[in-house]
Amino acid sequence: MKSNSAMHADATPLHFRQPTAEDGFALNQLVAASPPLDTNSVYCNLLQCTHFAATSVAVENGGRLVGFISAHYLPEKSDTVFVWQVVVDKSQRGRGLAKKMLMEIIKRSACEGVSFLETTITPDNEASWALFRSFARDLQTELNHSIWFEKDAHFGGQHDSEALLRIGPFSAPA
Repeated sequence: MKSNSAMHADATPLHFRQPTAEDGFALNQLVAASPPLDTNSVYCNLLQCTHFAATSVAVENGGRLVGFISAHYLPEKSDTVFVWQVVVDKSQRGRGLAKKMLMEIIKRSACEGVSFLETTITPDNEASWALFRSFARDLQTELNHSIWFEKDAHFGGQHDSEALLRIGPFSAPA
């Protein structure tokens, strides 16, 4: 398991690591405190923290979960990792933590054959669009997108449409 630490503006260390089952409840609480993110059940979060541990990242600050990305492989696309959800505690926003977590994931040995990253974003989520555009720029690669899940056809009019973003091809940075 690869792990590293980083410092942020107030010199408090951030610890990047693979998630464990013990992170499931804390992840649920972090997402609930971060609207407008969609919350999942604690059980779903436990599966994210265990079944997807090799491709997900947890970030601690002083023993508290302050960042998390859940990601997984796409069975039909072995060269692609799909980012399900990105969450950063409000105390850590504006410091580039989300992009550092994305980089942590693609550098892992579990993502050795990965050259594409996919995710979905609602058209009005400017923070996520900015994150993934910046990520693609840093990797000097393309970002393509199209509507994948439509508001009426897939969400019964109860959720905004979701655009599928595909970033790549890329090589993991050293």
